[in-house]
Amino acid sequence: MGAMRDYMTYEFPAVIGGDLAGTVEAIGDGVEGFAAGDRVFGMMGMKPSVHDGSFGELATPQAGAIAVTPAGLSDVDGGSLAVAGTTAESAVDAIAPGEGSSVLVLGATGGVGSFAIQLARHRGARVIAVDLVRERLEMAGRHDIEVLDLDEHDDIAESVRELTDGRGTDSVVDAVGMEAHGSPAAEAFQTVGGMLPDVVARTVIENVGVDRLAALTTAIATVRRGGTLSISGVYGGTADPLNMMQLFDKGLQIRMGQAHVRRWVDDLMPLVSDESDPLGIMDLTTHRLPLDEAPHGYEIFQKKEDGAIKVVLQP
Repeated sequence: MGAMRDYMTYEFPAVIGGDLAGTVEAIGDGVEGFAAGDRVFGMMGMKPSVHDGSFGELATPQAGAIAVTPAGLSDVDGGSLAVAGTTAESAVDAIAPGEGSSVLVLGATGGVGSFAIQLARHRGARVIAVDLVRERLEMAGRHDIEVLDLDEHDDIAESVRELTDGRGTDSVVDAVGMEAHGSPAAEAFQTVGGMLPDVVARTVIENVGVDRLAALTTAIATVRRGGTLSISGVYGGTADPLNMMQLFDKGLQIRMGQAHVRRWVDDLMPLVSDESDPLGIMDLTTHRLPLDEAPHGYEIFQKKEDGAIKVVLQP
């Protein structure tokens, strides 16, 4: 699965897909809290291998990774909450924004970033969104988010300082991770690793793996002294070269890690089921495709074509 293939085991034939929403057909032995006919949303859960994903007419998620869908939430909107929504809630909670605070979100119009900018805005913060896809930045702008297009700013950190009286923002959310643009050396390393046999590649990754750090180094440079970095983008390198002097000198607090989905679902529910749509989730879905067009959906999303923001696959 791209740069993460050496961290995951595939059991073929493999069905991919993590997020899901639908109706319960049957429950397993010992499962409580659900019944046939319930509408649910969530994710497949942590399994030992990539094998039985959600991209099918039927799926077998772990009971602890799903929840009953509230009456006001559609399957289309619920299908994106489990991973993107809860990850964003976790990332924003880590920086605790409030009235008068300032937040920069890198990767602000991807799955996690789109939720993060709205959650921070909802808490009263001034939000600056950074990305490079025009249609997605226009979407953010419709919700009173300040936007910076990467293609129009050579030095994002300097541009942000100009907007914040030279200080930088109180906090930065890195929703990009190791797939960042602008990291040619690490990109080359990952490309070469992908050409190696699986056993060899895993050994290399575990010992000398490096990530593309363009987003993270921008985050460190941009946040104010004494500020907070919240890292929700995935990093998996074991030998990443970070400027520890800069981190120490600026006195930064770093919060990071995978989101615990069930921990954050209850916090999100009042917002995503509110008919006034305070998070602007009705604006996110741009494409609805049948399952057999999943490869096309992945392609246009990855290449940022045809205005793709959120692609929903429907059996």
